[in-house]
Amino acid sequence: MVLVSLPDQSWIDDLGPIDGVEMLVWDPREDPPDDDIEVMVAPYLDEGQAAAALAEKPSVRLLQLLTAGYDSVAGRVPEGVALANARGLHDTATAELALGLIIAAQRRIDDAVRHQATGEWADLTFAPGLADRQVTLVGYGSVGAAVVRRLLACEADVTAVASRARDGDDLVDQVHGIDELPDLLPGTEILVVVTPLTEHTRHLVDDETLAALPDDALVVNVGRGPVLDTDAALRHAGRLRFALDVTDPEPLPPEHPLWSAPGVLITPHVGGASQAFRPRALALLREQLTRLGRGEGPLHLV
Repeated sequence: MVLVSLPDQSWIDDLGPIDGVEMLVWDPREDPPDDDIEVMVAPYLDEGQAAAALAEKPSVRLLQLLTAGYDSVAGRVPEGVALANARGLHDTATAELALGLIIAAQRRIDDAVRHQATGEWADLTFAPGLADRQVTLVGYGSVGAAVVRRLLACEADVTAVASRARDGDDLVDQVHGIDELPDLLPGTEILVVVTPLTEHTRHLVDDETLAALPDDALVVNVGRGPVLDTDAALRHAGRLRFALDVTDPEPLPPEHPLWSAPGVLITPHVGGASQAFRPRALALLREQLTRLGRGEGPLHLV
């Protein structure tokens, strides 16, 4: 039997029995159980606490996250402990929010909400829209592909960028390498950033990148906050527009100038946090734990 800890009893109840697996509750904010836990499922959005708690439980050999990003635990997982993320779990919800942010900004829905509060029938005609716009998406992984699929349904022209150039797929003719991004920026009307945070992507979208975009371009970040240089964004706010689900710092303090910068739309890092999360997380955990119960290797190792 593989002994697995979950953050609370509701996860165990909803998962139900799995052959070859025994489950118990371990909230990493509390003292660990005496049992020799082999697999720890981290609480959603509290991965750092889970990684820190592993020092108290050397029997753990796998830490399972419920997030796709793993920057919060990078370098904190003890040697000998494997790390698995939740690849694919948040693709749909994050892509859904990315599309919502783009449409809201491109059709000036945020302006309409402000005018509604004052009862003003404002002239919002001939907003940029999304159809026929030139979109460059940086971070063409599983989330990026989900975003592209939705953009194409809205009849946008999409260019995909990843860390390295490669052949296209059923969505795009080719995938450009990140080294090609400077040549793509002058023709980009909407820049969508979906990259994880690594040493290579921190401040990937900096002053030089923003300066290369044409006036009134929209920058959308649904990856990680520090991928966008906040100071640079503030310098370009007004000339450019921004729709951000993630920020740096985060949470964004009430007095931060990004809140009131012109042309900036902010949601509080809720890309993957829709009601689709729980059933999809349960399905991912069932698949992963069933494999482990059979003696097979884990999926989604990072």
